[in-house]
Amino acid sequence: MTAQDAGRARAGTAGQRTRPTREEVAAARGRTIPDLVAPGLRVLFSGINPSLYSAATGYHFARPGNRFWPALHQSGFTGRQLPAADQHLLLDLGLGITNVVARATARADELDAAELRAGGDILAALAGRLRVTWLAVLGVTAYRTAFAQPGAVVGPQEEQLGGARVWVLPNPSGLNAHWSADGLASEFGRLRAAADASGGGRSGAVSPSGP
Repeated sequence: MTAQDAGRARAGTAGQRTRPTREEVAAARGRTIPDLVAPGLRVLFSGINPSLYSAATGYHFARPGNRFWPALHQSGFTGRQLPAADQHLLLDLGLGITNVVARATARADELDAAELRAGGDILAALAGRLRVTWLAVLGVTAYRTAFAQPGAVVGPQEEQLGGARVWVLPNPSGLNAHWSADGLASEFGRLRAAADASGGGRSGAVSPSGP
């Protein structure tokens, strides 16, 4: 079963219990979440690594309070705010999700520099293999370490990774007090405008239908 098929299967049970228990969250340490990817993506979003909550649910950016999905909608990437359980719909828009490091931890600072650098190599190879147009890394501190770019700031980068153009986005975690919800959506919007202008990818659509 592909990640897209798995997502659709899980979405079919959205009416059932979706919040993991505290025990399920704790047991998710070290788990991975399948990448949501396909060839020719317009934008591949890369988180730092999955939270325990996301690993327990099997969905990216699923933890309550994470602002990825609101920012994606408010910036115009999607026509409505998608719940994490509908992540599979992003593929129809030419959007995908992965992580720099695959294993789930309680905090991103549990990852050391060597693990981030190794994950960066894997991410660059993935972007090249999929022929991604834009690679968006969500977290400037992790980006600086993973790709040996200590002076990097949020926004477009000069370097390419695996042939993909690179944009560093703020970490959408609700714990990132340096960025407001409006500021986060604005930065996502800058990337969306650049992705629309560059063309390519699987689809130029920005709005999955439905309530």
